[in-house]
Amino acid sequence: MVQQTLPLGEAAAPRRAPVLQRLIRQDKMPLLVLVLAALVGVLAGLVCGLFESGVHWLVGQRLDLLAERPWWQLGLLGFGFSALLGMIGYFLTHAFAPEAGGSGIPEIEGAMDELRPVRWWRVLPVKFFGGICTLSSGMVLGREGPSVQIGGNLGKMVADIFRLPREHGHALLAAGAAGGLAAAFNAPLAGILFVMEEMRPQFRYSFLAIKAVGISAVMATLMLQNMKGQAPVITLPHYDAPALKALWLFLFMGGCFGVLGFVFNKLVLACQDGYLALHQNKRYRFVAIGMLVAGTFGVLSLFAPSVTGGGTELIPHLMDGQYEMATLFLIFLVRLIATLVCFCSGAPGGVFAPTLALGTLFGVIFGHLF
Repeated sequence: MVQQTLPLGEAAAPRRAPVLQRLIRQDKMPLLVLVLAALVGVLAGLVCGLFESGVHWLVGQRLDLLAERPWWQLGLLGFGFSALLGMIGYFLTHAFAPEAGGSGIPEIEGAMDELRPVRWWRVLPVKFFGGICTLSSGMVLGREGPSVQIGGNLGKMVADIFRLPREHGHALLAAGAAGGLAAAFNAPLAGILFVMEEMRPQFRYSFLAIKAVGISAVMATLMLQNMKGQAPVITLPHYDAPALKALWLFLFMGGCFGVLGFVFNKLVLACQDGYLALHQNKRYRFVAIGMLVAGTFGVLSLFAPSVTGGGTELIPHLMDGQYEMATLFLIFLVRLIATLVCFCSGAPGGVFAPTLALGTLFGVIFGHLF
């Protein structure tokens, strides 16, 4: 019996084919995750862009409704309209998705740590519509934190729809958060660095997850720029380089900011405890207190707009030197208290923009002092 010997290449080919097929099958999942990350970024840019447009539209409607009215009507109608908006936002939050209260970033961090569930079917509509109402009332709240929560929930929604494994679902959750912040600030690097820095204890570092975060942030920014244009969210002036002998002041100011941040965090926790003691998680108290806060800031927004709102519109005016020292100090104190009152009340709104405004105020005051 004669045994035929096959060439080495032909003998290895049958063995190589199953290996290649297995590698191709294994490679499909990372590619799918990256495609879905792009989809999450597009959705985050679209929804966050609509969120911003909704806030601006409702603010415009509120101001147009109250234009050219006597001062006593202005106060009554201003309080009533903002209180109504606050009632909607606070009620939706307490009744349907309590985790939508506040900025929502701790909820995303808890979800990335697998400590909290992500009920995107509840959070997305409550955060979107409730956030539009509370932010439009004149309260000192920002849309950046809500954008992060909206983006993260969109990432979880896509992961659930496509039934991704837990590890890849985690990557899409982080990608959505990055896309949300990138859309809020029109800045993709901000979204990427936010996930890497702020969420570093919860983020599961892998090459695939980092690529997903980057793709989502870029796609979200492109979507937002197609909707809103390429102008920066905050326009800042250009300054000459400071003198070398003045650089020590920046080091000193950084230390002062560290102390201020520590004190601010302590005040936030104390104020949240105070609100909890007031409403005791009872819905009618929670909503009633929220209506009072929203109505008050609705009136303030008509007579003293510099101490209300998120603060992104105020920052360029502060940098242009349009306020005197005493006025700056007064605005700083009022906005500090207002930020604590509004943010700690449990409204669906963030604290990014208000703290940026506080930081700008502190920096300008520091510059005046020296």
